[in-house]
Amino acid sequence: MLALALLCRVLATACLLVLLMRPAAADPSWDRQVRVVAPDRMTVTTPAGSGDIPMFLSADWTHKLPGIRRAVIVVPGINRDAAVTMRGVEAARHAAGEQGRITLVIVPQFLAPVDVQAFRLPPAMLRWGTDSWSSGEPALAPAPISSFDVLDAILRRVADPALLPDLRQVVIAGHSAGAQTVQRYAVVGHGDPRLKARNIHTRYLVADPSSYLYFSNDRPQPVNAASCPAFNRWKFGLADVPPYVGATAGLEQRYASGDVVYLLGTADNDPNQAVLDKSCSAEAQGPNRLARGQAFFAYLQARHPQMTTQRLILVPGVAHNSARMFGSVCGMAALFDSSGCPALPQ
Repeated sequence: MLALALLCRVLATACLLVLLMRPAAADPSWDRQVRVVAPDRMTVTTPAGSGDIPMFLSADWTHKLPGIRRAVIVVPGINRDAAVTMRGVEAARHAAGEQGRITLVIVPQFLAPVDVQAFRLPPAMLRWGTDSWSSGEPALAPAPISSFDVLDAILRRVADPALLPDLRQVVIAGHSAGAQTVQRYAVVGHGDPRLKARNIHTRYLVADPSSYLYFSNDRPQPVNAASCPAFNRWKFGLADVPPYVGATAGLEQRYASGDVVYLLGTADNDPNQAVLDKSCSAEAQGPNRLARGQAFFAYLQARHPQMTTQRLILVPGVAHNSARMFGSVCGMAALFDSSGCPALPQ
């Protein structure tokens, strides 16, 4: 029986590796099922209930991991393809020349009902509607758990000194819809006080999102509130926030003092790109992702002229491509503190 179990494990691992090496679809869609469900699981428990989240891990965190100094948590994009995200981040880590295993990479996977049905996953598996997870909305089942609750749970786990006694830094990163999650979580996330208690530094890497969470009704483009009433509601503003958020006082000041890196591809400027948010609320922020990112950073600088902890970095010639963004010199520097990016000196 033991030999059979080992054979099954080897075959399953081989199949997973084959799937990971397949190229990503050219036109991802959140309406299609994912190609791979991540193999690892974590149970998330909140006052609203509990549920399981699948994830990829670069190391087995069921036992103590001495020597790990950095945890990199990466939220996938709109098509929920955590396998492709994991492959891209691991490629960037190797290209950055990281010596030894000093980074734990964590890629949670926010599934949709179509995924749970297609893979006949157990009822305890968390699932969200369309892209609602990207803005922290509650899960559809098995309990109304926010995607932000999932990030909270991951941070609590990595902050545990019994698991990662040598941890010094946490990076929470995302591209596209994943970047929307990260930017909003950077504003409203509860995080874990134990990270600060252990002097563990947290960085947020926001790469090419479709839109940003603003702190006022100012926008770079004219907006008619009568015809576009949602422009300042969540997820675009702080009106009508989801249950997770709670009180909003002080959130802007906390966000402006945080370490946030905005990574924008200079060729991500197509106003008709397939998965660009074209709602009136998003269009009020600019015609494309590059313009929206530059406008938001200028907006934040105008409101906080003494701000020194946030940086906007342009990646020349890159369009809407997560692997190229994370694998750029500045992408690797933001993720792994590698050298070569003037905007992020060592």
